Amino acid sequence: MRGQVRRLTALAVPVYAELLSGVVASVIGTLWVAGLGGAAVAAVTLAGTVENLLLGLVLVVGSGTSVRLSHALGAGDHADAARTVRAARRLCVTGSVLLAVPGFLLRDRLAGAFLDGEAAAQAAEYLTVAFPAFALFFGQRVADELFKGAGDTRTPMRIALLSNALLLLLDPLLILGPGPLPALGVPGAALALALSRAIALAATLRLRRRRHRGQPRQQAVGGTGGVGPAAARILRAGAPFGLDFTARMAVGTAQLALVAGFGVAAVAGYGVGYRVLLVVTMAFYALRQAAAIEAARLTGAGKGAALGTLRRATARLAALLGAVAAVLSATLAGPLTALFTEDRAVAAQSVGFLRAAALYLLPYALVVAVGGVHQAAGAGRPLAVSVLLGLGAQLAASAALSGPLGVTGVWLGPAVGAAVQLALIITLTRARSSSGASGAAGRSRADGTRPGRAADPARSRA
Repeated sequence: MRGQVRRLTALAVPVYAELLSGVVASVIGTLWVAGLGGAAVAAVTLAGTVENLLLGLVLVVGSGTSVRLSHALGAGDHADAARTVRAARRLCVTGSVLLAVPGFLLRDRLAGAFLDGEAAAQAAEYLTVAFPAFALFFGQRVADELFKGAGDTRTPMRIALLSNALLLLLDPLLILGPGPLPALGVPGAALALALSRAIALAATLRLRRRRHRGQPRQQAVGGTGGVGPAAARILRAGAPFGLDFTARMAVGTAQLALVAGFGVAAVAGYGVGYRVLLVVTMAFYALRQAAAIEAARLTGAGKGAALGTLRRATARLAALLGAVAAVLSATLAGPLTALFTEDRAVAAQSVGFLRAAALYLLPYALVVAVGGVHQAAGAGRPLAVSVLLGLGAQLAASAALSGPLGVTGVWLGPAVGAAVQLALIITLTRARSSSGASGAAGRSRADGTRPGRAADPARSRA
């Protein structure tokens, strides 16, 4: 157990630093754009929302790549690992073209569907740069997952720190144009993001070539098919992760619509509180990635018994993180909110949201982190069911409680949803394990053996 805790921590801490650096860079970039006025902020916000929607599809390829690569390396199947790398590259190229080209051609319509006037024009200008550069984002995510699948989470962390440091440097130069530099405004923000990602991806590819220089080239041959079947396995492994993210994004949008019914102060307070929670919830997702990588490795190595130990270790770490986050959210809601706003009405809404979140964070941490173990071990279908039903319960509870309790009822909805999802995960995965054990026992009886006892060698060969 202690060994698993140490390994999970070693894998998760760099992932958390990687995720947190992106959040910090995004917040600071928004502050630079805010000086250009409300239309500019709206344009960049829309562009960020579009990228988050596309991220769900990127996660299917990225998460599937790390899971399948870790599985192959855990099994010692280097030919399958080579196939997985090649398939990930092809999926990256194909996905970039399928997402970026239509987006670029429809950028004006996309901007006009959500905004109008100056804000729509600026959003279209941003997307003119952002969609062609989307291949850089896709490529970087896949390259990061190749490192993570091999058990290296520190290299993606260093690359993310480089990329976000470049973004912090380029944003004011290209947005505001100090000195002789031209002030590009909103397109400058898109260009700064594209340049930072291009440099980071170039550094990543050079590092991969240097690391693999001189190593024998693995032939992608064997009994598990070619690159096409490997791509299909990546998509199957990554689909639950992408579905989870996309469903949460959709429910978050619906949740925001409920909050909007209680006025501007409620929306602003929700926005402030949500950004505060990002700092702690990123730790849950870092642990999730670490647990998924380790679970895939153990599954590939045929160490099914060790998965139970990994689940317990993951649950302990998640419970600790969730409990600490809940205490901080309940006790420091006021001081944390004061860092973002001095508006009393907005601050009151933010404090109410953060205190209600204290009921949500512990079950949410367990759902996110332990779910990574189950998904990587092949229990994606029960996880998908629990996610959809749990998020449905969240929306239903938020809508029902908002009547008698006002906006506080909306704040309590996520706690109900997380509790329902956690109960479903426990029930469905336990039922799956029981049915798997029953099937194994049935097969053993059919072979004339008892569970846990080796079958007759001749019959096994047959």
